[in-house]
Amino acid sequence: MIEIGKYNKLRVVKEVDFGIYLDGGDAGEILMPKKYVPENTQIDDIIEVFIYSDTEDRPIATSETPLALVNEFAYLKVKEVNKFGAFLEWGILKELLVPFREQKADMIEGYSYIVYIYLDEQTNRLAASAKINKYMSDETPDYEINSEVNILIQAQTEIGFKAIIENKHWGLLYHNEVFINIEKGDKLTAYVKQIRDDGKIDLIIQKPGYDQIDGISQKILETLKNNKGFIAANDNSSPDVINALFGISKKTFKKAVGSLYKKRLITIENEGIRLV
Repeated sequence: MIEIGKYNKLRVVKEVDFGIYLDGGDAGEILMPKKYVPENTQIDDIIEVFIYSDTEDRPIATSETPLALVNEFAYLKVKEVNKFGAFLEWGILKELLVPFREQKADMIEGYSYIVYIYLDEQTNRLAASAKINKYMSDETPDYEINSEVNILIQAQTEIGFKAIIENKHWGLLYHNEVFINIEKGDKLTAYVKQIRDDGKIDLIIQKPGYDQIDGISQKILETLKNNKGFIAANDNSSPDVINALFGISKKTFKKAVGSLYKKRLITIENEGIRLV
C-alpha cells in the first residue's frame, strides 16, 4: 500500500514515451513523468519516490525532494494567493495549498509561514494548515533529560525562542542560553534540559556534559551578542582592553576564546572575534 506524502519504494512495471509506471499495489499503476525518472532505470528496478496527488486526485511519483513530508511542520514561502487559498513552494513542482479555512490570518504572497502538512481525506490531496496548535500532540512528553531532538524554530518571544520538537511538542530555548544566531524557520539539533510538571519542555543548544560552556566563555558570548556579534578584541589586544571588556586576565581570555573556537561558536579575525 502506498503512502501519499511520503517516500515509497516501488517496482518499475512499464516504460512509456512520457515516463514509467510503478506498481502501486491497491492504488494501481502510478505514473512517474519522464523528467523525474533516474538514468538507467530498468523494468523490475525498485526505486524510491515521493508520492503526491495531482489535480485529478491521481497519485504521481517524483524524484524531487520536498521540504517536508506529510504530518510534518515546515517554514514555507507563499508563491501565489488566489480564490482557493495560498499556494506554497515546498521543493516539488506541484505547490501546496493552504485553504482559507486553514489560515490564521490572510496569507501574503512572498511571505513565509510555519505550516503543518496533512492529507485531506476528502480529496486525498496534500494540503497545509497555519493553525499549527491543533496539530500538536497532546500526549505526555516521554523524552529523557539530555536526549537529542530535532527542532523547528517557530517564533521569538521575550524570554527565548519557541520551537516545535520532533513535529509533536512545544519547547523553549532561553535567550541567555543561546549563543548562535537563530531565526524563525531554522531547523536545529537541540537537547532536552528539563520537562516541567505542566509538560513544557526547556531546551538547550549546547550538548550537555563535556561540551558545556563555562561561565567565562558564556560571558564572552553574551558580550558578543550584545555587540551585534563582533568584538574588537583578540590575542593581540592589550591586557587592559581585555580587562575593561570582560573583567578577566588576558591568559584567561585566550583560553576561553580557544575553547569557543574549537566548539565552532566563534571565528577569530585580524580585527577581533565574531559569532558564527
